[in-house]
Amino acid sequence: QVQLVESGGGLVHTGGSLMLSCAAFGYTSPYYTIGWFRQAPGKEREGVLCISNASGSTYYTDSVKGRFTISRDNAKNTVFLQMNSLKPEDTATYFCAADFFSIPAPITDCGYYKQRPGDMDYWGKGTLVTVSS
Repeated sequence: QVQLVESGGGLVHTGGSLMLSCAAFGYTSPYYTIGWFRQAPGKEREGVLCISNASGSTYYTDSVKGRFTISRDNAKNTVFLQMNSLKPEDTATYFCAADFFSIPAPITDCGYYKQRPGDMDYWGKGTLVTVSS
């Protein structure tokens, strides 16, 4: 059973930085699609960034372009979300979600999951990011 564990959330002032981690346990594969999503209180879930072996990194929202980046450490089976120049509107619980494949899966890349995040098989429990003004 695959388990995703997020960490790195916390309280930061406007303009500050945080790095979130999403560690995957129970399975590893060179074929993957892993996304970061966030949900603020009273708002719908929003895609943030995604990375896949098939299509590299993909921004799901323009609001984080130039401020957030995504990367993966294959050896550690961990995906990172580096968040810089944080704003109060970035306050949310951040979730990572993933699908892993035993064979190359070029169709189920980040573009596929942008419209179908619910199709991702594995979700973490989330980590809270609070940006104070």
